[in-house]
Amino acid sequence: PEAFDGGPIALIRDGDIVTLDAEHNELSVAVSDEEMATRRAAWVQPKMHLGGALEKYVRLVGPASKGAVTHAGKS
Repeated sequence: PEAFDGGPIALIRDGDIVTLDAEHNELSVAVSDEEMATRRAAWVQPKMHLGGALEKYVRLVGPASKGAVTHAGKS
């Protein structure tokens, strides 16, 4: 979900050095702020082509950093 919504994962490219800090729920990329801004400006959200159980999962489940659990009250 984070990549689809344009989060930091969406801006990662082959060869980037990525650090995952599970204790602090942080992801960082060893890329300058200027380069990340350039990538963000050029980023286009992909179209979602889902159906069935996968589409329901996308609608109902939160981000991995929050446990990837279902949201109460959504359908």
